Order: sequence, then structure tokens, then C-alpha cells
Amino acid sequence: MEFIGRGRAARRTYGFDEIALVPASSTVDPADVDLSWRVGDRTFALPIVASAMDSVVDVPAAIAISRLGGMAVLNLEGLQTRYPDPRGLLDRLAEATGDQVVGLMQEVYRSPVKDDLVARRIAEIRDGGGVPVVSATPASAGRLGPLAARAGAALLLVQSTVITEQHRSERGQALSLRELTASTDIPVMAGNCVSYEAALQLFEAGVAALFVGVGPGAACTSRKVLGVGVAQATAIVDVAAARAEFERRTGRYVPIVADGGIGVGGDIAKAIACGADAVMVGSLLARAEEAPGRGFHWGMATPHAALPRGTRVRVGTTGTLRDILFGPARVDDGSQNLVEALRTAMGMCGARTLRQMQQAEIIIAPALPTEGKTLQIAQRVGQGR
Repeated sequence: MEFIGRGRAARRTYGFDEIALVPASSTVDPADVDLSWRVGDRTFALPIVASAMDSVVDVPAAIAISRLGGMAVLNLEGLQTRYPDPRGLLDRLAEATGDQVVGLMQEVYRSPVKDDLVARRIAEIRDGGGVPVVSATPASAGRLGPLAARAGAALLLVQSTVITEQHRSERGQALSLRELTASTDIPVMAGNCVSYEAALQLFEAGVAALFVGVGPGAACTSRKVLGVGVAQATAIVDVAAARAEFERRTGRYVPIVADGGIGVGGDIAKAIACGADAVMVGSLLARAEEAPGRGFHWGMATPHAALPRGTRVRVGTTGTLRDILFGPARVDDGSQNLVEALRTAMGMCGARTLRQMQQAEIIIAPALPTEGKTLQIAQRVGQGR
């Protein structure tokens, strides 16, 4: 514990850039590594979840990611369920200038969500061979959750900037996740959370998976606008500790998904070593040719009518989804061939499974990314990168 002033203690927390993984004394062939993980009765071959953002997931992208072994989450309160054909609006969002984009987002997201489009999108993903995983905010989950279940969704993610077991309001609006998980016919995942106490309550409420992270995403400005958040490595470790206590009490293991802050393949390995079973990725997959954002990326809170907590960022288009996930890498910044990077890191740490990788040795090493890299740094500065 440190002190930020007289009598005011503050806990030091750590992000991915401040930690590193230590190679094990016995290594494993990366080809022998098992990357699968499980939510409810559904197994996914890859521990990568595409963010529930309109710049990342639409129906074709969800199908493509499913076929590659990952999970893609379709935002049930996004453009795909507000408009029968949102392609023209996505073009406008990509073409808007910086001073126009927030106002334009608030305009296009003003149209109401349509129940028939919710059912249609889920059917389209399922009919295309994908796994229909959908998300809703706590305010809408009570209505959209049962609708999605009836339409054939496989999993529901109830997601907001910060989620607790029960949200209360003097205006009569309330959501009990305990009641929702008990009454919904499909597994209910929840996010986002960063503390031990809140995580333990959510596990006890019956969530099928818990998403961790407040504000670390590339397009998220919650930490700046609200001043709220916890460095991602520490947040995952704290939630994993709550998961271990819950498993000790009940015998039930609940997967954790690290949501945000994943910029390169090494961050995925670090997130799993901290205790995650999978990672939710936004900006990296927004760079895919199949992504609906046209080379741009924005968060779910960006169009908020009163307090936007996100920004549209240009990420460009660097390759196909297969390139980004499986390579071969065409760039040297760690943003492609994510799966092989994870396999290699796990092999070096002697882990054959994700559960074994959660036991890898972690050190505090903030200088590791730049140690001995003077020439690389100088070259990038000279290139304006």
C-alpha cells in the first residue's frame, strides 16, 4: 500500500505493459497446446471473443469468426437491430470528419431497436453456420434477453461500463442478474467488473462467464471522462481470486474474459496468465477486411446522448480475419497471427492448457518492452510511428 498524501492510502495496480511472463524450466511444443475454453455447454476452439461493437461484428463477421473457432458478440442495441440495412449509415460514419462524428452517431443511434430485427439477425447468424452470441445493456436485458433466447441465441452477454449483481434506481428501474440468470433459457454472461467483491457477488448470482475491464479499450474514454477504472492486469488477478474462492465454496468454475487493453499477441498471453480464460478483442479485429467499421473503430458508449464515453479511432485495414488470427503476419508489431503468438508463449511457459497458463510466473517488468530496443525505437520515431 502506498500513500498519495497525508493519511490517504492508495493501492498500486498494474497494466499489461508493466508485467512479463517468465519462461518455464520445461517447455511444450506449441503444436501440442490446447486453446479451447467452455461457456455453459458450449466449447470454443479459440479463446478470442470479438467485441460487441458495430465496428467489429455484424452478421457476416460473426459467421466468419465462428467458423474460425472464436466467439463473436452481436450488439442487440446497435445499428444491426435498428435498421434493416445499415450499410449506408456505416459508410457515413466512416466518412464523417472528426467534428461531425459524435453528433452523427447520436443521430443514427436514435432510431429504436426493432424486435423483428433482433430475431432476424440471430437467425441469419445461425443459418450461416455461426454461433449466435448477443449482448444487451442491463436496462434492456429484461426485454431483449428472453426475445433472443426464443429466437435461438446460444449465449447472452449483459454488458455495461460497470455491472453489479443488482442495479437500483429511485426511478424504479432495476435489474437483478440473479433473477435474470434463473429465468433466462440460455446461459447469461455479464460484464464489466474489476473488483473482488463485485465479482464474487456476480459469480454467486449465477453468471456463466464474467467480463473484466473498465475503460482499457482503444476506443473507450471512460477512464478520462469518468475517472473510473483499474489497470487491467490487476483487475484480472483480483477477479480470478474471487473466482477461486467461489470455486472452493461451490465446486463450480466460471470462465473470465479479459475485455479491453489487448493490443498485441503478448497481451493475450499475459491476460490468460493473470487468470483469464479468453480475451475480448475490439480494435485488432476492427482492422479486418470483413469488419463492418470500414477501417474505423468505436465503442458502445460513443453515441451516448448526454455523455459520450468513447471515440471513433482510425485503425486501418491490415488483412483478413484469418490473417489477424492465424497469419502469416505481414506486419511486425504483434497485431497479426495472434493464435500462434499465444501458442508460442504458452509453450515457453510450459503450459499445455489455458488453465495451466494461469499458473505461469509473472514478474513486474515495465522496461521489458523497450530493454535493448534502442535501434527499433529510433527507427519508428524516424518513420513517424
